[in-house]
Amino acid sequence: MARSRLLPDNFTLYLIATVILASLFPAQGVFADALAWATKAAVSLLFFLHGAKLSRPAIWAGIGHWRLQLMVVATTFALFPLFGWALAPVLRPLVTPDLYTGVLYLCALPATVQSAIAFVSMARGNVPAAVCAASASTLLGVFLTPVALSLMLTQDAAMGDPLEAVGRISLQLLLPFVVGHLMRPWIAGFLQRRAVIMKVVDQGSILLVVYAAFSHAVINGLWSQLPLSAMAGLLAVCALLLAVVLVLTAWGSRRLGFSKEDEIAIVFCGSTKSLITGVPMANVLFSASVAGAIVLPLMVFHQMQLMVCAVLAQRYARRADAPAAEVAGAAPALRR
Repeated sequence: MARSRLLPDNFTLYLIATVILASLFPAQGVFADALAWATKAAVSLLFFLHGAKLSRPAIWAGIGHWRLQLMVVATTFALFPLFGWALAPVLRPLVTPDLYTGVLYLCALPATVQSAIAFVSMARGNVPAAVCAASASTLLGVFLTPVALSLMLTQDAAMGDPLEAVGRISLQLLLPFVVGHLMRPWIAGFLQRRAVIMKVVDQGSILLVVYAAFSHAVINGLWSQLPLSAMAGLLAVCALLLAVVLVLTAWGSRRLGFSKEDEIAIVFCGSTKSLITGVPMANVLFSASVAGAIVLPLMVFHQMQLMVCAVLAQRYARRADAPAAEVAGAAPALRR
């Protein structure tokens, strides 16, 4: 029997298990130092492989649709952060200060790549434009996420100098990505034949970073400082943000005259946030003592966006199938 799309996927279960493991057996001492180096190497390898996967024809196919790309960028790096900041009087009382900083961080992150493209494809949307929009969002996030976050945070000490952060993120994430893309002619075929390698690096690197981040957070008293009411508030905050952005991207796409296929690409690329980019970037932007609390809203939002967008993609797909079914049903009557 197939698993319901409303249930957590295997990777989400791995994430939960990793958080539990870090809570019971946090990395300390020499092991923590070795883990820090291992996570940096794994993340660099991850972005190297993502660069190698990015197809240049797909880039050129999507770049020409500049209005759609601009809409996605504006939603991801302007609309989302604006809501996170403007709704502070409503959101801040629901969570702890560190969790609210995590919510702002979530709002400033780029779009997810794999999930957004998968949902667009499932919903019969503009896949080439989605590939370009999601990939461009990841690259722009290296520069725009630290800047947007620095504008929203009231305490400069929370993340340090944004320009310095851009440099560190570029070195750890962007440089391997670019090198991987330049090496695509030589390694793309191998990666296509060994898709399991990409999956292992994809998920393994994130689990390593999550374990390291939560180990530091647990040692610094994360769970003792996090009441159940704050977790319930976090669920409400993530649900509100996701609902608002989904509604506004769909409404805005229609008001601006985009086709249904383009609307689908805008909705899924503009409303999702990247766990793959967000977890490693948090380790660069924030101190180890708060990184666990910072990524917790992202982990909650990630699972929520998967469940909601899966249902939404199915509704879009059924709407696309309806005209074809009507035409097929009318054909016998026309023959008579």
